[in-house]
Amino acid sequence: MIRTVVVAGALLLGIGVVAAQQDALKSAQAIMKANGKSLGGVLGPMNKGEKPYDQAAVNEALNTLDDTAKKLPTMFPESIKGMKAEGDYSPSSKIWEDKAGFTASIATFAKTVTDAKASVKDLNTLKAAFPAIGKSCGGCHETFRVKNS
Repeated sequence: MIRTVVVAGALLLGIGVVAAQQDALKSAQAIMKANGKSLGGVLGPMNKGEKPYDQAAVNEALNTLDDTAKKLPTMFPESIKGMKAEGDYSPSSKIWEDKAGFTASIATFAKTVTDAKASVKDLNTLKAAFPAIGKSCGGCHETFRVKNS
């Protein structure tokens, strides 16, 4: 009887761990999708002249990116290493294998966003800041995410 209770408890604990890992992965995906909307749905179209410049929307987009920069250091716990996310991309194992590089990429992204928040006040300053934001965001993707097959 005690053995059955121990086994059942271990199974429930294991299920709880897997659920927590999946929640962490889904949370990271949601945060990255919000980044994508900020860059590709707000800042990019304004930068290209496809949408009119809107300072409130720019501020909101930059705040979203800034929030992500603050969350990134803890968004990918070791426990999700090797997990495949739903959708097109998953975290690369390089996140954990090259922790120093990942940390440096996060720092670059955070500084770029902080600088943009301080400098972007009109379309011209957005056009000056946007390439660096895109480069720091995309550069991390090139190294630290993989396309699901």
